[in-house]
Amino acid sequence: MHVNGSAVESQSRLSSPSPSSSLLSPDSHMDVQGYKWVRWRVWLCRLAAVLSLGLLLIVFHWLPRLAVLARCCSCPLALADILLIRDSFGRHHVVEVLTEEMEDGSVELLAELEDNEWRDTVQLHKDEKTLLRYYLFEGLRYIWLARKGAFCRVSVLNEDWTRKDLYDFKRGLSHLEQSLRRRMYGPNLIDVPVKPYIQLLFEEVLNPFYVFQVFSITLWMVDHYYLYAICIFIISIFSIGISLYEIRKQSITLHNVAQFVTNVTIRRNSGVEECVSSEELVPGDCLIIPQEGLLLPCDAALLAGECLVNESMLTGESVPVLKTPLPTGEGRYSSETERRHTLFCGTQLIQTKGGGSCVVAVVTSTGFFTAKGNLVSSIMHPQPTDFRFYQDSAKFLLLLGLIALMGMIYSLVVLYRANLTWFELVIRSLDIVTIAVPPALPAAITTGTIYAQRRLKRGGIFCISPPRINICGKVSLFCFDKTGTLTEEGLDVWGVMEGGTAGFSELVPDPRLLPPGPMLSGLACCHTVTLLQGQPLGDPLELKMVESIDWTLQEPEGDGKVLDEEFGGHKVLAVMKPPTQWTSARDAVAIVQRFPFSSALQRMSVVTVAPGGRPALAFMKGSPEMVASLCRAETVPAQFSSKLYSFSSEGLRVLALAYKPLDGNTDFRAIERGEVEKDMQFLGLLMMKNLVKPESAEVINTLRLANLRSVMVTGDNILTAVNVAKSCAMLGYDEKVIFVNATPHTAQSMPTLKFSLEEEGAPAGQTSIVTRGLYQGGFDYHLAINGKSFAALCNHFPEHLPKVLLRATVFARMAPDQKTQLVKELQKLNYRVGMCGDGANDCGALRAADVGVSLSEAEASVASPFTSKTDNISCVPLLIREGRCSLITSFSLFRYMALYSLIQFCSVLILYTVSTSLADLQFLFCDLFVVTLLAIVMGRGGPSKVLHPFRPSASLLTLPVLGSLLIHTCAIVLGQLAALFITTSQDWYVPLNSTFFGVANLPNMENTSVFSLAAFQYIIMAVVVTKGYPHKKPLFYNWIFLCLLLVLFAVMTWLVLYPGPVIGKLLQLQDFFDMGFKMLLVAVAALNFLICFVVEMLVDGGILNCFRLLRGRRQSKKQYKRLNSLLSGSPSWPPLNQTLSPTDNTVIQLS
Repeated sequence: MHVNGSAVESQSRLSSPSPSSSLLSPDSHMDVQGYKWVRWRVWLCRLAAVLSLGLLLIVFHWLPRLAVLARCCSCPLALADILLIRDSFGRHHVVEVLTEEMEDGSVELLAELEDNEWRDTVQLHKDEKTLLRYYLFEGLRYIWLARKGAFCRVSVLNEDWTRKDLYDFKRGLSHLEQSLRRRMYGPNLIDVPVKPYIQLLFEEVLNPFYVFQVFSITLWMVDHYYLYAICIFIISIFSIGISLYEIRKQSITLHNVAQFVTNVTIRRNSGVEECVSSEELVPGDCLIIPQEGLLLPCDAALLAGECLVNESMLTGESVPVLKTPLPTGEGRYSSETERRHTLFCGTQLIQTKGGGSCVVAVVTSTGFFTAKGNLVSSIMHPQPTDFRFYQDSAKFLLLLGLIALMGMIYSLVVLYRANLTWFELVIRSLDIVTIAVPPALPAAITTGTIYAQRRLKRGGIFCISPPRINICGKVSLFCFDKTGTLTEEGLDVWGVMEGGTAGFSELVPDPRLLPPGPMLSGLACCHTVTLLQGQPLGDPLELKMVESIDWTLQEPEGDGKVLDEEFGGHKVLAVMKPPTQWTSARDAVAIVQRFPFSSALQRMSVVTVAPGGRPALAFMKGSPEMVASLCRAETVPAQFSSKLYSFSSEGLRVLALAYKPLDGNTDFRAIERGEVEKDMQFLGLLMMKNLVKPESAEVINTLRLANLRSVMVTGDNILTAVNVAKSCAMLGYDEKVIFVNATPHTAQSMPTLKFSLEEEGAPAGQTSIVTRGLYQGGFDYHLAINGKSFAALCNHFPEHLPKVLLRATVFARMAPDQKTQLVKELQKLNYRVGMCGDGANDCGALRAADVGVSLSEAEASVASPFTSKTDNISCVPLLIREGRCSLITSFSLFRYMALYSLIQFCSVLILYTVSTSLADLQFLFCDLFVVTLLAIVMGRGGPSKVLHPFRPSASLLTLPVLGSLLIHTCAIVLGQLAALFITTSQDWYVPLNSTFFGVANLPNMENTSVFSLAAFQYIIMAVVVTKGYPHKKPLFYNWIFLCLLLVLFAVMTWLVLYPGPVIGKLLQLQDFFDMGFKMLLVAVAALNFLICFVVEMLVDGGILNCFRLLRGRRQSKKQYKRLNSLLSGSPSWPPLNQTLSPTDNTVIQLS
């Protein structure tokens, strides 16, 4: 993470920047402040901790910032012992600054190695020892660079390496150089700590939830509720035990996946090859890769030879990838842009080939700075979930805390009048807090998510981030990759059409019928297909292309010198041989250099040689637009655009090929890509049919009926993408498609933006008709845009970007980083964005989306929160339905636990008022045998089979939720008071002894009547708040819950009508001999149920919405909804066939 510290005056060779420094990186922002220990403050805090019996330490554990402010004073970062880090989510972290003494002569050696930040060291107080000052945060190492006046990620030392620098490292590092780098970079380990049980226990017990539990149990013990306290204690111990076991199990699993140490061979600068532990690797080490392959322990740039790599662990993509040597040159190296030349940590090298005597790579990243380390770090330190439900849950707990405070004040007054001792008065008042704020609430609301996760696993969908299941229920837009996601992975060759200066030839349906020549050789050679155990392996498209011409792939055996000599001494990577019926071996072609396909470049190329002194040829294959732009203009047929439009409009995948002769004396291993891929001669077009998966149209239609927007994000041609979008019902055949064309700023022209209709040659007068009708219901339209236009739109027309995003359905020719950017831009409009892809080029977008679904064979891919084993998008509606079901269940459980607290809260306050209380076993019966059992099985109901057009609410603090809770609370209070007053109005009523208080008065009539009705209310509320239609199956599908309700209703009816002497004595219930009165109590409970049930139905029906009419209609808080309403009244958008410039004032502002 790059650090920009503020430069301040230097004094005594010591940089003294400001106490605060910003740390910037592409995806986060951190603020760092420096502090020094103040000894007297430290001792004062220790004394306060002792006097508070450790309470202060618990507070410091919860509020680390307060701990630092209390014990330290602010100071410049250069002098800091402790750093207070505030991350981009507002969370505070405390880290210690560590120092390490560097070896003698290290400064001079560093100066020789690099003329940059390597020389930045700190010499404190004129001490001649050179100290390295650093800290560790989330596994990453940050070192102090005095010249920058800040702490920087240690990777800053090698982030500016060029390709030439990497090739210079091919000679190897000396022992001293490596030792020095190891001190700077630290060990090459992705260390996931597995904490001992005792440490986990302390961390778990110090959780506010368990601290509150300990407080409650202590209070109950003091108040002589021994049995209840012991039962809750046992349950808490059981819960903690399960939690610790799961946490440690997950830590061990991640530790085993993350940490990997093996022996590797590296080259020293003396030329000697040495076997060392991978833990000792540092950036700059020259790694010798064995022929049998290797599980990579670091990120490395491949410099010699080729490697077949399985990257499924990182990307979820099961097809192995061929990695080729990094091209030489002065350009800056980046692992993201040079993915096809980079070997990533955690990937399996299946086999190596070529490279002369050995395959060589140079280490570029180690530890948590590797691709694998980055993914492990994202699992260990996930981003906090920005979800309304979880935020409102905390606010609602504060609301319950406020109610508890009011109840505590009321109980203080009542208990004071009852002449209780001060000790009893405090204990009883505090007991009210433990009742009003249920300690089991956070745990209860996760049960719905746990059930949903289990159901998803049974459906072949694996989840590594359970909190995101609830977020699935709020998804409003889903992005889909095209190839392999909406369409079949494999393609069939549809035909070939040669082209040149004279125009295009006739279409050749079977490439085997092509005459010998450059086009046929191009189809045979321009690929990265390789052999694994004699079987061809590679990209499905390229496999089909090679298969269509019947040529045979042969790879060098042994050192390959025989083949090298046969083809003019060039280092041969592979040989393509024509069918046996062809003339002679002279027709064989050798591939001597490959430049693999890059999504960003939209092309690949190869260099080939043939025996017999024939000229070497370079072939290029890629997107037609890109290939044509790199060809000499006179070689591109005049009909190129019309043919491309025609084929793409039919939904065909179109590729273009080109070639050019090369000088045979050139060193092809050192030739640069830019030199090969220019001034080419256009060869022709290859058309491939990509069939839409049969499930795609059905799923897209399901999402459309549910008012969920679908968007296609692909790297394919825009016309092909539009055709596929129509085939899978993303676009209706009667809906207009408007193409968005934006051009960037160039030396010759200003940026422009233009909207044009799909049909060519539309009459001039039609434009105004279409424009007037777009928003008035005359036409339904969608926008389509490609990657170049998207980039120009973001850079030069940001004011138009939200309006384009609101209506765009097809995004074509999008690079991987553009897919990620698109997801983030959609999120800025307050969409909850889902992304479904195959996990390869979509990794960034899958992780950036609120809900990322990777279609992969792997059980769980770190590429995304969800991984589906089904190879089609039928998992998406299931995931959304489960998300909605889980969210509704979480709502129901939250409301139930809140109402349970309020029922018990009211019961206790009513009984306090009449100088009595609930018995120990009465608490136990209600909490364990009624509420807990109901809460556990309430979430078992599965999702509805139909995806409803309306999404469930994610906010607890809304009028329907708060209004229904208020009405139910009133019904609860009135029901309990009715039971009490009916009892006291009976002729046989005997008042309790007011000289005693609490359980000393048990059994009595008041307690029995209030307890009986309250127990019925616990069961009543479970029925009332359990939601079914439209997002969950009806109540009767959850037969365990239904049976439990019937059993509990029967048990409570039995307890009221005839408890029996044993049970009555055990629960301390008063036996009423008047059967008519008992029936009346049951009738009051039934009336209470009827009232609450009817109220809930009316609230669900929207009766409380009449109050919204009083405040008037408010604008939606969601930007996309506000923008949509504004555009609906604007007949001037989009301005068809008008060329807009950045200065044009056609912006519709959001107020």
